[in-house]
Amino acid sequence: METPNRAQNQEQLIGDLRLVIENAEELLKNTDHYTSALYQNARAKLALALEAANEELARFEDAQLERMMAATRAANERFCDCTGEQRILRAFH
Repeated sequence: METPNRAQNQEQLIGDLRLVIENAEELLKNTDHYTSALYQNARAKLALALEAANEELARFEDAQLERMMAATRAANERFCDCTGEQRILRAFH
């Protein structure tokens, strides 16, 4: 089972990665008018790194969703929630 600190650290990592991706995308948009080979080479490398970061973020988010779904299933089994209404009511207790 995941500890609250670990889950919080993973949330922070995902948030940080999203921010880096957003900043990199903004940088690419704002430097498209530079035509020198040096800039174009740097932009191409950044675009490749950005693509890899987006793929990694998707993997992180998928894994996080799977953990959340597994925790929800386990709670439903533990509390014998058979209907959606029971699940919702328990969520508010």
